[in-house]
Amino acid sequence: MLRRKIDTYLENWKDTPEHKPLIVKGARQIGKTESIRLFGKTHYANVVEVNFALQKTYKGIFDNGYEVDSILKNISLINPAVKFTERRTLIFFDELQECPDCATSLKSFKQDGRYDVICSGSLMGVYYNKIESNSVGYKEDYEMYSLDFEEFLWALGYDDARINDMYQHMKDGVPFSQVELDTFFSHFHDYMVIGGMPEVVNTFVRNKNFSNTLKIQKQLLLDYEEDITKYAEGFDQARILSVYRHISTFLAKENKKFQVTKIAHGARNREYVGAVEWLYNAGIVNVCYCMESPELPLKGNYDPKQYKLYYRDTGMLIASLDEEAQDDLRKNRNFNTYKGGIYENIVADMLAKQGYDLYYYRNDKVGVEMDFFVRNAESLIPVEVKANDNATPSLNKMIASNNNMFDDIKFGIKFCRKNIGFNGKYYTFPYFLTFLTKRFLRE
Repeated sequence: MLRRKIDTYLENWKDTPEHKPLIVKGARQIGKTESIRLFGKTHYANVVEVNFALQKTYKGIFDNGYEVDSILKNISLINPAVKFTERRTLIFFDELQECPDCATSLKSFKQDGRYDVICSGSLMGVYYNKIESNSVGYKEDYEMYSLDFEEFLWALGYDDARINDMYQHMKDGVPFSQVELDTFFSHFHDYMVIGGMPEVVNTFVRNKNFSNTLKIQKQLLLDYEEDITKYAEGFDQARILSVYRHISTFLAKENKKFQVTKIAHGARNREYVGAVEWLYNAGIVNVCYCMESPELPLKGNYDPKQYKLYYRDTGMLIASLDEEAQDDLRKNRNFNTYKGGIYENIVADMLAKQGYDLYYYRNDKVGVEMDFFVRNAESLIPVEVKANDNATPSLNKMIASNNNMFDDIKFGIKFCRKNIGFNGKYYTFPYFLTFLTKRFLRE
């Protein structure tokens, strides 16, 4: 079993007095079910698992109402072997989106208090808005992602002491040794190719090479398309699929801005807003909006019509490319041929997994373009991603002490294929430290 960050979260949830029923949501096939099962087996005397997608009979357990005793009676009627031991039983409702009525029962379970309840659901379920409204105030939410780079390092055998050592280098500004730098870049490039989908990572770790990983990724891409067709009820499925299939096309361009007018004849942005929002809400893409001006606050200070789209998992992006690109990336690790799109995608993913919303900025009049922005308590922080060790005129302009246009900016961050450094204006960090950004800015 892969070690996941949700493991610690679940333990803390259980140890919290008067904890509420928990809903674990996330994209398809990122490991939600396996993590909850493992937690249940190691922390409870009994685990009662109900899968609403595979065991459709259980959808009727709420027919007699939402009182706890009534629900348990109906579960026992369907499966007499289950046991409900007060204070020692976890009830696990899986595939919640297939039975949104289940969410209404969470109030009863919270008020009753005898049993712990965890629900798991795919963000692709169009009924999640109904689930939200049916359980307000009586549930807790946790959004799960595919493995981040720290979890990937755990899968390779690295422990917390090694992670803390990486962070200490970042915090103290001490460059890595050449051995450390080469080793972590090697692991990071592997992570870029295979991404963080658990089945792919397990296969890579087990085989110690890329064999069979692309096959699994290609099938995952097809599964996602099938799920779009299945769950996008009430939406224009063709438009959603068209946006989904064109993400890699625009990331290969110099600008990288997603342009709806170029994916179909006569297409208009307002006609595709719902498609982009659906893919984001389904946990498939990250949306990076263009800021109207680089100043605080970030939210509300952007143009919803200008955005870039990134895959939530960079391994899925690479798997979507043609066979020639696959050979080049897997054999030669030649990531620079994609005009920085792959590096931007993985930095976007690593920032999003830390809880950051994504914003970029472009102003041709003053010759400034910035890939991302984050913030600490005092200032706005531009983040530049460089595929090569090129000059950083935009970063220098934004941090210039005599520039009144960017008052909220005091320093910047540059992620690239270089060691740790600081020139008085911006920090330079190797890509693989991106997952420690929030910790660095907080501490």
